[in-house]
Amino acid sequence: MRSTENLVPMSEDRLRRIFDEGKPDWLLGSALKKCTSEDVVRLLDTQSYFDLMQLPYPSSREAVLDRFMSEQLIVGQKDFWGITNFGAILFAKRLSSFPGLDRKSARFIVYEGTNKLKTRLDMPGVKGYAVGFESLIGYVSNQVPANEVVAKALRREVKMFPDDAIRELVANALIHQDFSECGTSVMIELYSDRLEISNPGLPPIPTERFIDEYKSRNELLAGLMRRLGICEEKGSGIDRVIFSAEIHQLPAPDFRVGTLHTNATLYAHIEFSDMDRNARIRACYQHCCLKYVTNQTMTNQTLRERFHLPKNKAEAVSRVIADTTAAEQIKLDDPSALSKKFRSYRPFWA
Repeated sequence: MRSTENLVPMSEDRLRRIFDEGKPDWLLGSALKKCTSEDVVRLLDTQSYFDLMQLPYPSSREAVLDRFMSEQLIVGQKDFWGITNFGAILFAKRLSSFPGLDRKSARFIVYEGTNKLKTRLDMPGVKGYAVGFESLIGYVSNQVPANEVVAKALRREVKMFPDDAIRELVANALIHQDFSECGTSVMIELYSDRLEISNPGLPPIPTERFIDEYKSRNELLAGLMRRLGICEEKGSGIDRVIFSAEIHQLPAPDFRVGTLHTNATLYAHIEFSDMDRNARIRACYQHCCLKYVTNQTMTNQTLRERFHLPKNKAEAVSRVIADTTAAEQIKLDDPSALSKKFRSYRPFWA
């Protein structure tokens, strides 16, 4: 495929999308056929749909089924109903009731230490994404360690990772996964020093553009989950994650692409002096992006405030900016500016 003036190899994910053109959407495929109306309300949590939509529950079962059919959660099949993958993956009371969908449930694992050698908890998801989302986020949050801090003579507990960042990354992983991948699912892995969230499939846009670009792999899923209040579908999720990391004085999140998966990592707090060069460059680039998408520019002062450093550390921050510029992640907002003190910067793509 052509990339600017060069030809580059297509990824396996890109090739799969090309070969799948014209094929029916996996979400609209059949999860279960020949269901009675009783089967539909037994297998799907219809009450949760109306609760999340903030709508009154209909007085008749026919009205419930009509609403679900209009959303393409079910389809009419002569005297029976068919439940689509879309309906099951979102509203199944138990995903194991649908052949093959139990492997699509999110899996949460807690390890002891910083590696996978010893597992303390391994919990596969049971319910559909919409039905079980809030309980999943609550469960993950409860497992995240908290530290007691003293501020203005008051003691309070502060979580290692903010709930809003966890929520956004889990929602992104569920929505943007590649459902055509078999034998894998969304993984949420908690270590003593980080939280990793991965989903099957490679992203349609480069990881360094997550903050300013948006493209959903599963538009049907993203659209309904937005209306259910689970995501916003306007590309602000990663902005919020990065902003939350800065507010809570955490290292910059890391987004990586593997052979078959996309991984997002939140790191526990460490001091600026303990950050390696790559972590500092990543924080500088993300801060610069965050400033740019809010119609501002990054300066030495704003980056110093992001790292919560005093004025006498301006030189150390200048070295970070120089390293990030050398890595071609940021550039001068005004190349003709002479004063180093008042220089401002923008992302390389701006």
